[in-house]
This record gives sequence, structure tokens and C-alpha cells, in this order.
Amino acid sequence: MTKNYVAVDIGASSGRLMLSQLIDGKITLKEIHRFKNGFTFQEGHDHWDIDHLLKEIILGLAKLKEQGIDECILGIDTWAVDYCLVDAQGKLLAQPVAYRDARTNEAIKKFSENYSLDRLYTRTGIQLQPFNTLFQLFVEDRSLLDKADKLLLIPDYLGYQLTGKMVTEKTNASTTQLLNVHTKDWDEELLEYLHLSKSLFAPLVDAGTTLGALQLEKFGDYDLPKTQVINVASHDTASAIIGTPGQSTNWAYLSSGTWSLLGVESKVENISREAFLANYTNEWGAHNTIRFLKNIMGMWLIQEVAREDNYAHSYAELAQMASETPAFSQLVDVNEVAFLNPTSMTQTFQAYCQKTQQKVPTTLAEVARCVYDNLALCYAFELEQLMKLTQTQGKVDCLHIVGGGSNNAFLNQLTADVAQMKVMAGPGEATALGNIMMQMLNQGEFDSIQTARKVLANSFDYAIYLPQKNYDDVLVKYRELITKK
Repeated sequence: MTKNYVAVDIGASSGRLMLSQLIDGKITLKEIHRFKNGFTFQEGHDHWDIDHLLKEIILGLAKLKEQGIDECILGIDTWAVDYCLVDAQGKLLAQPVAYRDARTNEAIKKFSENYSLDRLYTRTGIQLQPFNTLFQLFVEDRSLLDKADKLLLIPDYLGYQLTGKMVTEKTNASTTQLLNVHTKDWDEELLEYLHLSKSLFAPLVDAGTTLGALQLEKFGDYDLPKTQVINVASHDTASAIIGTPGQSTNWAYLSSGTWSLLGVESKVENISREAFLANYTNEWGAHNTIRFLKNIMGMWLIQEVAREDNYAHSYAELAQMASETPAFSQLVDVNEVAFLNPTSMTQTFQAYCQKTQQKVPTTLAEVARCVYDNLALCYAFELEQLMKLTQTQGKVDCLHIVGGGSNNAFLNQLTADVAQMKVMAGPGEATALGNIMMQMLNQGEFDSIQTARKVLANSFDYAIYLPQKNYDDVLVKYRELITKK
């Protein structure tokens, strides 16, 4: 009997339910339900509407039942670091604050006044980002924390609402910067520094374990399929890496979405001084792997440019316009905090160029070109850093670009040219597929992630980009820009 697998994949701007089956040795994928997501500014902070997300999951399951599917298996992945606080009765105390909220802008600086950032890295292996859960909790409303019985990360809270069971899935938990890389448990020294108890957190569980059955009686107003919920790799990046069809010995990945995550899959953490200074992170992956990677600002930059243009042009049109505009007229460090959540992304790029006495991009095409050029430069630079840190210089033979950004042929080719490396693009739905693959592993469809990846590679088409131009002179200047900071 063919089983029905459902990936609930929720990002910062949208979410969807994707149906998958394993038929004739190939993985199928079909969108069932799509919905919008986003944060709104309320009572002084940017908040997510978690109740809206739960309702949309239920609506998606109802659609599935309408299509004649009576039973399914389901997994949830979302973005990382954000959380819900619930009281002893399991009631939500407040809508979760979004990681782009300004409350943590000075958190790292204040935290480090009494705690060494070097020590923090050697204990957790997680890169410094002002929005990490650690820093969010450092500035959290103390009165709210005092009322809280449990802290649940976003996918764990949604899983709790569906099944009534509270857990903390490890791949996502590692992004909190509160897990100790040596003990593989919550870091009690950090919890003490934050004046928090370990009891605030639900038990840690591995990706691939069973959470429980959907509480059909709780959602009695809907006709829903009988659903078994699995703890997949609930951090969307962790799922995306599982859904990367890497087959060679030495490959790197670029999970390209709102954020760009560039790294390698490893069996051991790297908490060296060099890794700390380069701001690389050691997030936990499924099956005891480490995602050694760098967070890069990503497609958020062009998404905001498009939004400010009232979406008058598609992303494909923006890429085409950029391709017809002179290349590398500006060098920009896209990872500067100014680009995290500006009032206007376009004006922020213009202000940066004006401040650094460069040609100011004025047209939409010039701004788009500036975005794409500097993303490609950042990818190439960080690939160099990655290979130095992992001692794989000259050995990495392919960069797998997955996620929504893998559909951007212009940026893919530009990346291949600047990095002078083969780029393999796809699948665009790597996150949903990684989610599905963990469910299939739970159900015994595959004996290992490696086997699952081979099936994945044979189930979808991919685009190959080989270097066509050489931009070494520009990359030299970009290195100088970044390294002198």
C-alpha cells in the first residue's frame, strides 16, 4: 500500500503543505495548500501570528481529505530561533516575537559585558547572530518568562497543538545557542547566566522520531485524515540539506531562500578560533551530522527590493533586467546589520554606496544588479573561507544550490563564474523533500540518508552551470573589503 507523506514547510513569507509518495522508486511531490505568512508590528514589536499558521495547517489537511486521502504521515519544518512561551496549562502567553525585531540589536554587546563571546562559541559552536534564541531570551520580558512553564520553538509548538505532546527537536534546538556541543544537552552555565531553569525546555528528541497522532477530536469542526506526526529535521535548513542530492565525496551546499546558508555536512564540529572569527556555525543535522555553515543575508535582499516596487516585476524579470546592466559597479558587504530589516532596502543600498563613495544605483535594474553581484561575490568568498576552515581547498568539486534561489539561472551562472566552480541547481523544493525523506526513513522506506539521496537524485531534473567568465580581479577587491573590517 502506497503511503501518503505530507510536508508542512513554513518560511518567513509563506507556507505550504506538500503531498508526496514513493512510486516505482521515485519520490513524487505535489502542492496541496499554500498560504501567506509574515510578521506585523504590534505593541512595540514585530510578531508572528502562530494561530494563523495552525489554522492553515488544518485547512490543508481538510483539503487532503477532500481529495480522498484518509490517512497520512506529516512532518513540520519552519525557520529557526523563534519561540512560543506557554503556561502550565499549555496556553500561549503571547504571539511569538519575530527574529527581525529590533529588540536584540544591542543584545550581543550587552551580553558580552559579563560573558566572553569566545567562551560562548567554544561551548556551543554557534555563530554570533543578534537574533539567536539566547540573545532573544537575554532581552525577553521577565514578567512573561516568569509566567512561562515551557518554551517551544515554532515547529515544536505547532506539533504540540496537533498532538498534545511537547518536545524539542535537536536540529532546531541547536540554533538556539543554548546547547552544549560537548555534553549534547542544554548548557547549564548559560541557563544560569540567563536565570533560566532547564525545566523550561521540553525533552530533546532526534529528527526522525515519532511525535504522535493528530488529535482529531480537538479539530472536530473539520473532516481530517487520520494523521501520524513525525519529528522531522524541523529547522528548514536542516531539512534542505537532507534534501540536497550530493553524491560526490566533497560537495558544498547553498540553501538559497530568504537566507542563504553555505556550508558542508560534517561528522565533527569545528570550534576553532579561526571558525569563530569567520563567524561559522555548527548546527546539528539529522543522524548525528553537523551543518558547518555561514549565514548569508540571501534572497531577502531582492525580495525586499521587489516588495518596495509593489511587485511590479517578477523575480525572473528582475534577473533579466540585472543581466542587461553593467556588472560589478559596486562592492557591498551584504551581511551588514543594516540590511537585516531596513525601512527601505533600496535606500539602504544607495546609502551604503554613497557612504563608501561608490556609484549609487538609481534604477531598479541597477539595484537588482547590485544585489545579485554582491551575493555572488559573498558566496565565492565564503566558499574560499569554508574550504580553508575544513581543509578541503581544491577538493570541493561542486556547489549544490537548493531551495527557491536555485531557480535563478542568472545568479547561479554568476556564482559559477565568480567562484570558478561547477554549480548544480535544484531541487527548488529541497526543504519539503528533506522533510519528506525523514518521514520515509521513519517508515522504513529507505535504510539511510545516502540511499534516500540517490532516489532523490533520480526523481527530479537538475541544471548544471559551469564557469564561463572569470572575475578574479573583482573578487580580489571584494576580499580586501571584507578582510579589512
